[in-house]
Amino acid sequence: AAYTGIFRANMIILRGGQAEYTNEAEKNQALGEAYFLRGYYYLKLAQFFGNVPLITVPEPLNNPKASADELFGQIGSDFKKAIELMAATKFQSIPVENLGHATKWAAEGMMARAFLFYTGKYNKSEIALPEGGTVTKDQVTAWIDDCAANSGHDLIPDFRNIWPYAYASADYPYAKNNNLSWIGEEGKNVETVFAIKYSTFGSHSAPDKKGYSNALVLYSALREQPELIPFGNGWGAGPVNPQLWNSFENNDVRKKGSIIDITDPEEGNVSTDYKWGGQNANGIEETGYGQKKYTPIVVNNESSGVVSMYYELYGGQNNFQLWNMQDEVLLRFSDILLMGAELGSAKAQQYFDKVRQRAGLDSKPVSLEAIKAERRHELAFEGIRYFDLLRWHDEEAAFAQIKNISVKNIGVDEAYNSSYRPETNGFLPIPESQVLLSDGKLEQNPGW
Repeated sequence: AAYTGIFRANMIILRGGQAEYTNEAEKNQALGEAYFLRGYYYLKLAQFFGNVPLITVPEPLNNPKASADELFGQIGSDFKKAIELMAATKFQSIPVENLGHATKWAAEGMMARAFLFYTGKYNKSEIALPEGGTVTKDQVTAWIDDCAANSGHDLIPDFRNIWPYAYASADYPYAKNNNLSWIGEEGKNVETVFAIKYSTFGSHSAPDKKGYSNALVLYSALREQPELIPFGNGWGAGPVNPQLWNSFENNDVRKKGSIIDITDPEEGNVSTDYKWGGQNANGIEETGYGQKKYTPIVVNNESSGVVSMYYELYGGQNNFQLWNMQDEVLLRFSDILLMGAELGSAKAQQYFDKVRQRAGLDSKPVSLEAIKAERRHELAFEGIRYFDLLRWHDEEAAFAQIKNISVKNIGVDEAYNSSYRPETNGFLPIPESQVLLSDGKLEQNPGW
């Protein structure tokens, strides 16, 4: 999937100058988006798989793996070009129909994410660019400061209003008791810096149409638990480790704002009607906690009964596998602030305190250990934690804590244990199909 996107970006970068544009700014935006996307795809590949082939032209090349230095050199170059090409248009001036497109601010944030991962994981101090020159810590910090000061992005005053469950205040005691009101995904959410957008066109009629709906939400929902308003039905891939629940400070609004406790009456009838194992008693690794950020939200609709909030708002498919349209937020402004603090910005304490104060917490001295805890709680379930552990070299210690966690497997009490395999260096195996297709060019990753 990533290389499909890379091929398309390569084609735009190669031939984009041949297209007709109304002005130079339009041309620069199109090319900037292509460079951004290529950098983003390679960053994800490098985070998941380590060394992978580097291809920068739309040709059927069978390249061996590139080194981390080569990969991150290209990633840094692509994000730098994206930053330089795209205009410094404030979020409030971006037309609603352009939401979901890359921006200068998203490129600045992703550059910081790439820089922190590369320099942390590989013990480097800067990124050497293939065209010459480097990306330094001071440059990345300046870009983050620029985003914080000039992008128009900011924190939503109440953390909980970012997430769709805040929409269900009529049927959801927690949302009603805390006067929550969902900020939506149509231009008012100044906190979203970059997100994948979805639509009402999800369908089973063709494989590609399923991608119009957000399958992450379906897969991470409570398993086979219909009618637990406001939480919809899904496949149960989002059980939460109780250690995370217990690690929050007690007055941190992100604790209940991120995690469903099925014993809590404020969570609605989940506290009385939840069925361990789901309707068919085949649920596994249930802990009694579920993640709340990316889970289907259903409401009572006068004409249609219990339906997705998105179906109520926009129509589309009245089908629990296809009606999830929630934005998949890949970069939030709170992450920008915490990366700025970690990079050592002159405003590090201010950035750090702003995130904590929004969560209802007091100031504390900014430090790497404090930032680690803050990122764990602020960004839980957003696909960032594992890569943070890898770049901090904390993964083995974190996995060592996952011992004797109480779970139910098909309704039976068991103890869950996990461990880290250092021989893999934290990376996934290259798909065996790709190794075979490479005719000996690709070597399988260590440990697999």
